[in-house]
Amino acid sequence: MKLATLRLPGRTTAARVDGEYAVEIGAPDVGALLAEPGWHERAAAADGPRHPLAGADLAPVVPHPGKIICVGLNYRTHILEMGRELPAYPTLFAKFADALIGPYDDIVLPAVSEAMDWEAELAVVIGTEVRHASPEQAQAAIAGYSVLNDVTARDYQYRTLQWLQGKTFESTTPFGPYLVTPDELDGALTMRCEIDGEVVQQADTADLVFSPAELIVYLSQILTLRPGDVIATGTPGGVGHARKPPRYLADGDKIVTRIAGLGELVNVARRDG
Repeated sequence: MKLATLRLPGRTTAARVDGEYAVEIGAPDVGALLAEPGWHERAAAADGPRHPLAGADLAPVVPHPGKIICVGLNYRTHILEMGRELPAYPTLFAKFADALIGPYDDIVLPAVSEAMDWEAELAVVIGTEVRHASPEQAQAAIAGYSVLNDVTARDYQYRTLQWLQGKTFESTTPFGPYLVTPDELDGALTMRCEIDGEVVQQADTADLVFSPAELIVYLSQILTLRPGDVIATGTPGGVGHARKPPRYLADGDKIVTRIAGLGELVNVARRDG
């Protein structure tokens, strides 16, 4: 099953994707839907108003997650290109919901940064409250997967040893287009990021150091994960900051972020102000 959050005049709505149409479920967005007991059955049985998917205005698939937990240095290729050793534990940082934009919205390049970089990522969305999870409980807690690009202000990120300030600039992080439930997927997923048609990142989720379930086990030792929480699992090699010379996003760049089976983000970078 594929779920999306549609923007309609004066409101948003959670919808199930049925071929070329999106069927309203009756919840204001996918995050609100996931908070309801029996959400999967309700979504599967929904028979609300239908909207053409072509040209639909999609919001971030979970517009207001309670937590966005991001993982740095989680692809072997990216770790090596950044000159680091494989980690014993996940590198964690946070992002706030104000950073999120829809899958086809413009990415805002902040006026104060000249070093905005791309980071294609697999996003995991939690569907069941979980604490101190076993591997089996962790896997069962996954509502589905989505696509995210953790667009990063490298000049702000490396001002200090903590990364938050470079990772959560407002309106920089496309997320969507859909939440795809695990039963729709099989095995590792291929990922690509293109800038103006040039492939800059290409990887396979088999290259992850810590899998989604392993991340949930680890994170649930620290805090309770709740429906609608998002885990961004890290980016593979090919980021602009690691290039010689470095390459960053410019006004007008078209960024396409695609994961097989999950869909794609298509965004244009626009300089703020």
